[in-house]
Amino acid sequence: MALTTIDGAACAKCKFFDTEASGESLGLCRYNPPIGQANGDAAGVWPKVEASDWCGHFEPANA
Repeated sequence: MALTTIDGAACAKCKFFDTEASGESLGLCRYNPPIGQANGDAAGVWPKVEASDWCGHFEPANA
């Protein structure tokens, strides 16, 4: 059973969702800064999310 939200909020419709680096069904969430890596030599990474995911930070992309 898929979870749904009011007005169909989903990462794919959020202004913080970036598909340029990952494709159409996966994307990067640009709401928070990149997450640091355990070995201090690697650069931080943006969280990967599914286009159908959603969270409490949703803002429509056209806003």
